[in-house]
Amino acid sequence: MCHWGVAPLRAVAGLLPLLALISGCTTTMPIINVESEPTEDGLYAVSGTDADQAWARPDVDMAQYSKIILQGIAIEYRPGGETQRNRFARISGDPYEVTHEQKEQFREIAEEEILDEFSESRRFTLVDAAGTDVLLVTVQLLDLVSYIPPDAPLSEIYLSEVGEATLVLELRDSATEAVLARVVDRHTAERIDRNVEFTVRASNTAEAQRLFHAFARMLRQRLDEFGALGP
Repeated sequence: MCHWGVAPLRAVAGLLPLLALISGCTTTMPIINVESEPTEDGLYAVSGTDADQAWARPDVDMAQYSKIILQGIAIEYRPGGETQRNRFARISGDPYEVTHEQKEQFREIAEEEILDEFSESRRFTLVDAAGTDVLLVTVQLLDLVSYIPPDAPLSEIYLSEVGEATLVLELRDSATEAVLARVVDRHTAERIDRNVEFTVRASNTAEAQRLFHAFARMLRQRLDEFGALGP
């Protein structure tokens, strides 16, 4: 997936066809549809993006921001899930129940992976104090399902997908706390090799890191894409 972000048309219009030809990627130019029905907090639908859904203020200008504060990460799990820990449970295709121990581990890994990815942003620097050039960033991982079994004795389980969640990224002005943009994506984290895994504590931890790294990378891509909104 390639994103050139958003820049003033007068600066890049002549280069877009050449860049697309060289890269082999299509360009995405998010457009705020001011004719759409506004949300209750004054945001309008955004088109021209790969995001599932997105909204932004019609007068937003992200060029004034160069720093971000990660204000919070909320994780919400889908109720239920398979409690069996053998290979036949996984073959059914159902996600596993997430245990209390896993939730604590997942939160630690999520925070670490998201902070690491945001530190790689092409547009923003992570800081810890508000200012006129600082955005507040909140992240929600909603309806999260995990295909990672709880730690168990050595067992043979096929993992083609690690998990999935609805990712919500919200950008706010740090001085007024007014919401400037909101982006929503349903994202599935897949294993690259798709091989049978012998699941033990070490491999389950690695799969959890893979899961939240995939989520964090998607969130950072959206941060850079929508951090370029403006006239």
